[in-house]
Amino acid sequence: MASIGYFEIFVSIFCFIVFWAIGDSSGLPWNWPFLGMFPGLLLSVNRIHERCFEVFSRTGGTFLIKGPWFTNMDILGTVDPANVHYIMSANFVNFPKGEEFKKIFDVLGDGIFNSDLDLWKGQRKLTRTLIIHQRFHNCLVKTSWDKIENGLIPVLDIVARENRAVDLQDVFQRFTFDTTCKLVTGYDPGCLSFELPRVPFAKAMDDAEEVLFIRHLLPENVWKLQKWLGIGHEAKLTKAWQVLDEVISKYISMKHDELSNIATKSKQDQEEGCFDLLTSYILNDGLNLDDKFLRDTVLNLMIAGRDTTSSGLTWFIWLVATHPEVAKKIREELATIISLTSSSSANQRLFSANELKNAIYLHAALCESLRLYPPVPFQHKTPQSPDILPSGHHVHPNMRVVFSLYAMGRMESIWGKDCLEFKPERWISERGTIKHEPSYKFLAFNAGPRTCLGKEVAFIQMKAVAAAIIHNYQVEVIKRHKVCLNVSIILYMQHGFKARIKKRWT
Repeated sequence: MASIGYFEIFVSIFCFIVFWAIGDSSGLPWNWPFLGMFPGLLLSVNRIHERCFEVFSRTGGTFLIKGPWFTNMDILGTVDPANVHYIMSANFVNFPKGEEFKKIFDVLGDGIFNSDLDLWKGQRKLTRTLIIHQRFHNCLVKTSWDKIENGLIPVLDIVARENRAVDLQDVFQRFTFDTTCKLVTGYDPGCLSFELPRVPFAKAMDDAEEVLFIRHLLPENVWKLQKWLGIGHEAKLTKAWQVLDEVISKYISMKHDELSNIATKSKQDQEEGCFDLLTSYILNDGLNLDDKFLRDTVLNLMIAGRDTTSSGLTWFIWLVATHPEVAKKIREELATIISLTSSSSANQRLFSANELKNAIYLHAALCESLRLYPPVPFQHKTPQSPDILPSGHHVHPNMRVVFSLYAMGRMESIWGKDCLEFKPERWISERGTIKHEPSYKFLAFNAGPRTCLGKEVAFIQMKAVAAAIIHNYQVEVIKRHKVCLNVSIILYMQHGFKARIKKRWT
């Protein structure tokens, strides 16, 4: 018998370590001495969303992830709706964003995502006042229509005419980047065009979001050392941060110059002519907002508007393209809307926000897509003082509490035996209206006092884009194109959404 060589010994040891790092026979992560469950976490990072779903399915919805000793990196993961409701609503005051959250997301400054207590309340009140104003709503509807008509449709038409593949995820990111920039700053960067130009600001946002996710997986001392040395992922964030600051500073400076030129106009003229949020912040009576506040606010709103909506559109159009029965029902609903609002026969056309208010099935399909693929796949909280969750788990200030929204949307205990199916009908009541699901069960737009202010903005944009694409085009996913989840704080397709577009009308 031949003797066992060093290579075979190495392979055996390696396989043993990987087996135990990923998990034991129950499928749960192994708790190593000193290292905790950190090795398993790192080995699973490229499929972290699926791994969370596997663990929560085996543990009843709540699981304590032990971090390396002496690092204060213990994480209590949960998808239990009772825990979510307790943290996000019932005992909201004990679960602020906290200083640790602000350290990780330092690039966002003191914006609404990072702020707590009175600072957060003031920002939320002001932002809500501006967003619900009829003036902003009119601007939203007009901006979305113009960008669909003069940006999205021309690009899709030429792609269809040339019969070439296109990355729809990139197209949607460009669409929402242009519209969000226009709504927030008043300026359209014009990145959705035939040339599909490179946009450093958008690339910087993507890079920053990737690094922010990585920070969740590393001890604070490790990523802070990388930052100090200017190496690794932190070097990428530093470069991205510089680009973000430069571009936003330019927009703020341009806005100050623009407003100074109309200072002689009456207040009524200014209000009638100024719709974007940056203008509204600067002109707001009684507030002396410095450029640092404006910078943080612009960046927070840009991330909120650009990333979540483009992610939602990407997964929704992919789901509809791969579920022809859903596409058929949406088209039938849109045909009914056309027959009620127009005497013309069905052909290429766009749909107004008013027309789509009654598109119940389309709205339900969007909700179903957001359930399965929430744009923000994780929520992160830290208790201020020790507490006991409804599930009986103890939490304390030296640990994190994390919700996996991706896993939550796939839990049989929450959504039933058909939880993995794309089934818009689950959102429609017996009366034919949209069925309300509590936010602690459907967390795509957050819950409690921090419920997303831009929920209606997102639905207006997503409905308009979705209706334009589904009615006017046939989307065919490129065969053998690998669709998998990325690793970031925003849920995108790692390799983009490659498809061919065919026009439905001559």
